[in-house]
Amino acid sequence: MRSASALRDHHVVVVGAGVGGLVSALLLASRGLRVTLVERAATPGGKMRRVMAGGQPIDSGPTVFTMRWIFDQIFAAAGTRAEDELSLTPLSVLARHHWPQDGAAGADVASLDLFADRDRSAEAIGRFSNAAEAQRFLRFCGEAQRIYQTLEGPYIRSGKPSFLQMVGDLGPRGLLLLAGLGPFASLWRTLARHFRDPRLQQLFGRYATYCGASPWAAPATLMLVAQVEMDGVWTVDGGMHEVACTLARLAQARGAQLRYGLHVEEILVREGRACGVRVRDAQGAVETLSADSVIFNGDAAALPLGLLGDAARPAAPAVAPHERSLSAVTWSMHAATSGQPLVRHNVFFQSDYAGEFADIFGRGRLPRQGTVYVCAQDRDDASRLPAGHAGVGERLLCLVNAPAAGDLASSALDATEIDTCERTSFALLARCGLTVAREPQATVITTPREFHQMFPATGGALYGRGFSDRLTGGWLTLFKRASAASRLPGLYLAGGSVHPGPGVPMAAMSGQLAAATLLAHLDSTSRSRRVVISGGTSTPSVMTAGTA
Repeated sequence: MRSASALRDHHVVVVGAGVGGLVSALLLASRGLRVTLVERAATPGGKMRRVMAGGQPIDSGPTVFTMRWIFDQIFAAAGTRAEDELSLTPLSVLARHHWPQDGAAGADVASLDLFADRDRSAEAIGRFSNAAEAQRFLRFCGEAQRIYQTLEGPYIRSGKPSFLQMVGDLGPRGLLLLAGLGPFASLWRTLARHFRDPRLQQLFGRYATYCGASPWAAPATLMLVAQVEMDGVWTVDGGMHEVACTLARLAQARGAQLRYGLHVEEILVREGRACGVRVRDAQGAVETLSADSVIFNGDAAALPLGLLGDAARPAAPAVAPHERSLSAVTWSMHAATSGQPLVRHNVFFQSDYAGEFADIFGRGRLPRQGTVYVCAQDRDDASRLPAGHAGVGERLLCLVNAPAAGDLASSALDATEIDTCERTSFALLARCGLTVAREPQATVITTPREFHQMFPATGGALYGRGFSDRLTGGWLTLFKRASAASRLPGLYLAGGSVHPGPGVPMAAMSGQLAAATLLAHLDSTSRSRRVVISGGTSTPSVMTAGTA
């Protein structure tokens, strides 16, 4: 174990103030290392961004706070508690789902609320569909729980495993459980086994999109999202962007230096090891920041493309355009609504679910009929708005999945197609009985092209590498993501494009793994030892790192 003085002398430069980089900076600064975090934007957050629309701040990235135990660990390792730093409110209604039954606006709309209480959800499904589907739902939840408990330690909390390591970690019981899903079973195939009602297959198939994938190409193991949600979904006072601001504030309080408005042009390499970064500010001034270690919290696809310099190209595997995850078209707006009552999270389905993903992944175009997600950021579980909001306006984020083709000359994502997508998306809301009185001056539209500009090398992909190996039900992708320890000594990786994957809690976990891997390497001459983060849903303790 290195001494405290040796740790203080070790300088780490963290590139990118997304949640993974912020967590790495906070944890390393809390351990006494000298940390400098550099970020191109003027504020922290990365994809946890806030957009001003109609004079109102709209959360315009991730909108769901789950897997709280990860943040409990992170805050505890920094000497504080999540409840002391964030104002969190649990949701009883996880999401409200709608299906229009015909072409008449608001006529015969089928609606279903899912609850954090599985028995309450089963009762709702029984009324929505039938008693047999309610029982199938309970069996589905039981299997999702077993899969989550099986994979949490060997996959989620550990450094990226190889296939053989995964087999060894799972043991006979875990292998038997996964084998029961069927060899190379996709999520959609497994849902067809669990449910007869196609609307329920559609609802739970949406879990694949949480990882930027098609339900037909994602592994069946993603059914574990059901357990994640029933373990708790919270709202954050101030929005998800407040999580990033809080992590940044704590990192600075622990001694990290956060520098905004700096574009990293190159990761510097000397004698085969990362040794710093070269940055440029808004005025064009160039500066070299020397470092003993570097953590890169951008999309790992930027490295093999040479966007961080030729010497860093071998640090991560390349991602071809067809291997990218979903992008999106989003509308951040302040608008008055009427008709269908909204809760915090709302999903509006159309009938041709397979066609949506065939358009995106097969034809590389915006879906002709797309599912619309609406985050009503001022609503509570009872559909109530704060006093004075009714009829005046509320903060909304509307999202439709899109291909990650924001950098492709062949892409048809022009203004006409975006306009068509907007018309069909809001027409679907109207068919479900929801009227949104949106005004151009109070609406900000973000397309795959803008997302690509914000997150270079991605084409607008919001979830890193997608599940493109459809023949194996997405299983191979689990082992293709980059790991915390890059192929370049001294360079570590964090963020949703690396193991354990996309989403706020997974990106936060990647920051934990990057920090723990760096610390483990300081205490060992071996780079082959796997880091494991202790704890989990049953033991929400402080972060510790073990090796195996």
